[in-house]
Amino acid sequence: MDMKIYKAEEYGIVPGKHCESELRDFLNSLDGDEEKVIEFKKGDYPLDTSKFPDCMLYITNTAGDGEYSAGETPHKSRSPLYFDGIKNLTVEGNGARFLIWGQATNAVIAECENIKIKDIEICPVDPNMHELKVISKGLFYVDYELDSQSEYEISNGKVWFCGSDYRYNAAHRAKTARYIPCVQVENTDRVMRTLHPLAGCIKIKEISERKIRAFCLSTARFKIGDRYYIYDDRRQYAGIFVRDSKNVVLERVKQSFNYSLAFVAQNTENITLEGVEFAPDKTSGRLIASLADFVQICMCRGKVKILNSRFEGAGDDCLNVHGFHFKITHIDGDRITVKFMHPQSHGFNPLRAGDELAFIDPKTLLECGRAKIIASHLVDEYSIELTIDDALSAKIGNMIEDINACPDLLFSGNTVERIITRGLLITTRGKTVVENNHFKSCSMSGILISDDAASWYESGLCRDVTIKDNLFDYCGENGVLIKPENTVHAGAVHKNITVTGNTFKKCEKACFSIKSSSDITLSGNLIKDAPEKLKQSNCENIITDF
Repeated sequence: MDMKIYKAEEYGIVPGKHCESELRDFLNSLDGDEEKVIEFKKGDYPLDTSKFPDCMLYITNTAGDGEYSAGETPHKSRSPLYFDGIKNLTVEGNGARFLIWGQATNAVIAECENIKIKDIEICPVDPNMHELKVISKGLFYVDYELDSQSEYEISNGKVWFCGSDYRYNAAHRAKTARYIPCVQVENTDRVMRTLHPLAGCIKIKEISERKIRAFCLSTARFKIGDRYYIYDDRRQYAGIFVRDSKNVVLERVKQSFNYSLAFVAQNTENITLEGVEFAPDKTSGRLIASLADFVQICMCRGKVKILNSRFEGAGDDCLNVHGFHFKITHIDGDRITVKFMHPQSHGFNPLRAGDELAFIDPKTLLECGRAKIIASHLVDEYSIELTIDDALSAKIGNMIEDINACPDLLFSGNTVERIITRGLLITTRGKTVVENNHFKSCSMSGILISDDAASWYESGLCRDVTIKDNLFDYCGENGVLIKPENTVHAGAVHKNITVTGNTFKKCEKACFSIKSSSDITLSGNLIKDAPEKLKQSNCENIITDF
């Protein structure tokens, strides 16, 4: 097959020039099944998101309908790098740096096949993420220094952060926000969730350029040198969003910031991230790069490989791999209707004809039958109608899990640092291998193997997991937590998990905590500092060499 090479500069896309319309028209013109290569020149490409058309993006684990204000259109977004329906494409970035002005989903890969993106960097300019560093305090005041890149103004005793398309009150939800990232002065490798730094603040005044004084009744919780991060926590956008695609590869792609999840893939088959770097821009001085998870893999298939990459400074998990528990709401013969249950995930149909379903008891999280999908139809944003070959095991109120939408996972050779929750959250039936990684700091557990049908509704049963030869420097809770969220124990939920050859330097809770699981091997692990080695309940056949 012939290969077509496109040089971006020949289409008016050159470094140092605003080329929004040229880029949009060029990407929209790509079609055909032939092998294609886009070559960019090294340099900075400024892109103003206001010059790109609106689009509707139903991105899992982002803002739900109820989070939008009156007059807003839920899920309306925009993206300066939009790859739509393209096959057999390689993007050779050659060090191209895309400077994104305005809030947006940085890149979208929709209904594409065999697409590889290499050697690019995506840098949102003046994002709505701001650092307040404690520089001094008294009995009834705290002095903060604002980061060098945030533009601000003070009006009526309030601090407003200002960007190209936002004006954000620094004290927004200060009374209720308990998710604010704080990097403590005694260990800048760690980030913890805490109260808003302006909670209880009576008034604010500017004491010099980029320095403010917040008056409050108590300052006991503040330490000089601590850094707090303020942002709009509504997950309206994402970094790179992949949907309904096949064979997607990112190599040496960098992102310095995103407005929720750095990389999201849903209903996609075969994904490789190699040599990617999701980390703060070192020139900014900030220590946080993502408002939520770095990588979210949802209802995907085939193989997911994340290799030799760096993840630094996340406002949620480094990686979350999961399916969905859909609730059965209606049964009519061989037709059943199932529903998305979490308000932040809906609006797409990952259930395919030919897939095998497991019927799941939401209390025990165990299977109570299987069936095959004959036909699948998205009724509305929240409901999917399925025709199945056998509805005898279907019961209204129970769940279904698509066991074909459970990818294999290889997470190898990566560095994970300054993660506010878990390093990895794994709930997939596929073969999972986590090896040779450095988990420098996770403020909750290093690895959580979950499964639930009552809160996030993220499935499912894990049946083949190997965690080996990793270094865990610090885990704010457990090193490895195996905790299905069943409310009734009727047998093992997770099985066949091996944890071997790992080093756990510091765990604040038991190194291993396990419930409702069986056939677990814990061998050859070095545990240096933990209050206890193993905590377990309702488990069978745990082999240890402690």
